[in-house]
Amino acid sequence: MSHLLLEKLGALRERINQVVIGQPEVIDQVLVALLAKGHVLVEGVPGLGKTLLVRTLAKCFDGEFRRIQFTPDLMPADVTGHVLYNMKEGEFRIRRGPVFTNLLLTDEINRSPAKTQAALLEVMEEHQVTIEGRAQSVPEPFMVMATQNPIEQEGTYPLPEAELDRFLLKVFIGYPCMKDELALTRQVTGIEQGDHSAHSSGSLLTAIEMQKLQQAAANVTVDEQVAAYAVRLVRATRERPVFSRGAGTRACIALVKCARAYALLQKRRYVLPDDVKAMAIPVMRHRVALSVDMAIEGLSADYLLTEMMDDIEAPRL
Repeated sequence: MSHLLLEKLGALRERINQVVIGQPEVIDQVLVALLAKGHVLVEGVPGLGKTLLVRTLAKCFDGEFRRIQFTPDLMPADVTGHVLYNMKEGEFRIRRGPVFTNLLLTDEINRSPAKTQAALLEVMEEHQVTIEGRAQSVPEPFMVMATQNPIEQEGTYPLPEAELDRFLLKVFIGYPCMKDELALTRQVTGIEQGDHSAHSSGSLLTAIEMQKLQQAAANVTVDEQVAAYAVRLVRATRERPVFSRGAGTRACIALVKCARAYALLQKRRYVLPDDVKAMAIPVMRHRVALSVDMAIEGLSADYLLTEMMDDIEAPRL
């Protein structure tokens, strides 16, 4: 892979940070998911820039962006598409749904019942949609970014474990610090004319170049000791009594893929144990379930996973 592509990736990262102020970790994790050909579940209160993040990302790599607002009356066909009869031409036509895009934002995914959530299962795993028995491929690259609101649970439907496991990462987006929130407020309200170029500037990467970066991420070197370290972390969640359910084998695969993408984002061609550590919590936090005692004590999966990682020695390369 050329050095120019890595420079473009760095410029992409910098441009998104200029628009979505105060969320560098979130931006890095979303870029990791895109490079690793995965999907992201983002949890955070409204108004923190989730839609802006995906829209800006789509513009920066010349991709198409679509958004679906999940509601209780949303039907699976509203997501994937359906067949219509054209009376004038006397034939059936396939009308493609909003999933046929590069970046799909599914806003408040837990507002729709399980049958509508399940409409995403095939396209997230296979990158295709079956309509009337015919498989329709979605454009590449393809990523789903789903959001859910952690503070409002009335009228929501928890995501089934099978669908949660389809998300490569679960990302928490929190409030920015005082300095960043002030800068954001001044920029948006016009008190201070900030750099709005990222909203209107042209793309930095083509879809083909993004696919080349995805391939480069898949080819990042992983030492056998580092791979074993990733597997040890995942297996430890099954052995600890603080978890009633540990992470499965898919978490091992996801952790290595994310560590590779994270290393590429740091402009490295090899994975370090620190890359695995950096991605372990967002990879595993939605794949484990706390024991009853830990839940009663009010401990979080992040806290328990951090404690677990502190007890497992990382390899020294």
